[in-house]
Amino acid sequence: METDKINTNGSMKVIVAAVATAALAGLLFGYDTGVASGIQKYLQTYFHLGSAGIGFVIACLDLGAIIGALLAGTLADHFGRKSVLLVCAVLFAISGLLSAIPQQVWELVVARILGGLAIGASSMVAPVYIAEISPEKHRGRLGALFQLGIVVGIALVYWVNYGIVVHGNAVHAHDLATMTHGTAAAALHQSASWNLRIGWRLMLGSEILPALLFLILLFGIKESPRWLIVNNREAEARTILQRLFGSEKTETEIKAVKAVASEEEGQYSELFKPQYRLPLIVALFLAVFSQFSGINSIIYYAPRVFAAAGMHTSNAFGATALIGMVNLLFTFVAVGFVDKAGRKLLLAIGTAIQVVALASVALVFKLAPRAAQFSVHDHVTVQGSMSAAAFRRLAESMHAHITVAPYFGPTQVLILLISILVFIAAFAIAMGPMPWIIISEIFPARIRGRAASVGVLTLWAAIFVVAQTFPILKTHAGLTITYMLYSICSLISFLFVIFILPETKGRTLEEIETSWRHRVS
Repeated sequence: METDKINTNGSMKVIVAAVATAALAGLLFGYDTGVASGIQKYLQTYFHLGSAGIGFVIACLDLGAIIGALLAGTLADHFGRKSVLLVCAVLFAISGLLSAIPQQVWELVVARILGGLAIGASSMVAPVYIAEISPEKHRGRLGALFQLGIVVGIALVYWVNYGIVVHGNAVHAHDLATMTHGTAAAALHQSASWNLRIGWRLMLGSEILPALLFLILLFGIKESPRWLIVNNREAEARTILQRLFGSEKTETEIKAVKAVASEEEGQYSELFKPQYRLPLIVALFLAVFSQFSGINSIIYYAPRVFAAAGMHTSNAFGATALIGMVNLLFTFVAVGFVDKAGRKLLLAIGTAIQVVALASVALVFKLAPRAAQFSVHDHVTVQGSMSAAAFRRLAESMHAHITVAPYFGPTQVLILLISILVFIAAFAIAMGPMPWIIISEIFPARIRGRAASVGVLTLWAAIFVVAQTFPILKTHAGLTITYMLYSICSLISFLFVIFILPETKGRTLEEIETSWRHRVS
């Protein structure tokens, strides 16, 4: 009786289980990117890296992701969505293991590039797989689970980082309390370097566990039925569709996919046909401007942003962990409303809030009173908010070096934290999940893998640009100008959403494809 029910009506449980498994790729994506916030200063000291060196070690993950996204489209169209995801799971596990044991910096770079390959490929394939097995009325909500996986991964690794740092500090405090005077110097050096020697390795190596879980669960899901139909494996597709959607809808789905597939060439050149120029523009714009909002200036560098406001290291890590929780909470909001409110409305609301929140961050740094510090023989003394002129006279009399920086009181720190949290919340309901959903649903079936590959490749290129330019902008332009630029990019995104972006809510993938042709006609 149960089998008959499934064959007639399908099973949402089976669909959700498959989607949740694919969304674990998002969790590993978030885990690998979020871990950067915790390891930077330890890697910089351990491997004796300058600012350019640490920037490359962090951003080489993005380079790997660009290559992975570039290759994944062709591979996914040729070998299938599930096969590529299995390879990605293996790469995630290998990357986690190799990241935990390097003795030379090049070994860590290789490990992170391998992880980047997995991220780039899976961030293209997983949303496409989810879109292809989801009913149209639930496709937005199920598609948002990939972004939910990303923010779960980010939030999880933030807390892992925080726990490891706190543990390392506790080891240090315990050793200080028990050491004798004769062994003080050696013990202090050893305990103070616990995070430097071991902590960052644990942060990176902890990825192995979710990677193995992802690999195991992948063996329990089926290949995309739409990919099977396009590749002349209709009998297999029919069996899977009956399990997912029920026998009544199976034949309708097969006919719809075959009708549009018969007219397609399956080549990259098709992307430049008149009917697909607009979806290509939409995909590229969303990919670029989702990152030009500056989101990864927070995900990668949040502790440094908070440190610039005068936060202690532990407090900065705690505030970063709070960002992860807000990101997670508001992604649930996106999951709940994407199929009710629609993609366009959520993007309009989210980008509008981003404009205000990012401008607020810029203004906080702009209006913060200036404080100065001077150093004599490498000893730095901070003198509150004494005027810069008074500092300069004092420093000159002592032959000291002087610098001027923002001085944040408790109120300014609170406003900064609230502004960043509001930005994260706005991003989580809009520019976070929507590009993955829209890119995965606006292209025709035969070239969906290749087309999504182009969109995701562009997204990772934008991530790399932001990751590389933020430290430079922070140093040479200042955080006021940097976040004002991000606010302007969000304003451009808002205008694009209002005047150009079409709504795809509640439409089948085949209906969306046909609409592009009608628009050209």
